[in-house]
Amino acid sequence: MKNLLAAGALMALIAVPAASRAEDITRFAPLKAEQLTPPQKAWADEIAVPPRNAKFGNPPYRAYIRNPDLAPRLSALSDYLRWNTSLPPRLSELAILITAREWTAQYEWFAHYPLALKGGLDPKVADAIAAGKRPDAMKDDEAALYDLATALYRDRKVSDPVYKAALEKFGERGIMDIIGIIGYYDLVSMTLITMQAEPPNDSVKPLPVLGK
Repeated sequence: MKNLLAAGALMALIAVPAASRAEDITRFAPLKAEQLTPPQKAWADEIAVPPRNAKFGNPPYRAYIRNPDLAPRLSALSDYLRWNTSLPPRLSELAILITAREWTAQYEWFAHYPLALKGGLDPKVADAIAAGKRPDAMKDDEAALYDLATALYRDRKVSDPVYKAALEKFGERGIMDIIGIIGYYDLVSMTLITMQAEPPNDSVKPLPVLGK
């Protein structure tokens, strides 16, 4: 009996630190509605309506809301980049997938992989990006976008042929839209990685970790 009691006490001692560790690694823990300041609540109400339909407790919003001066500026930029650029969803979501792959941002990939397919992107293109490969049989505009984004990420410069191809497909405005999308989703990726956001389920195959 004493051994059983001792074992139970030991398990209790082990369980408490484990729970504490779980709490310690929770970053940007969700806030309750009653904890929000008036500016935070105003922004939470703003993002809850269509087309965003967002919950302030979900990533990346539960991090954004910690800075209610920055949050509305980020969501305003996101509103334009998600729904109002010169690019169709097939291309804007392609740019987001390229960014998610660059950062191995699992939550971002989970959220945007289905949107890319819904927008008309061939699953084989998305799967090749996930594998870190240049997709075969891309459409001409997809190839121009991919080459521009890849040049920026990996070469840190844009050659004349890559620029010319992008200019022919998207014009100067479209090039700035692409730069805006990948730049904003760099910020989203960094936020998600910092807050250790993970996909809520396995409905989308996670990105493999690529060798450097």
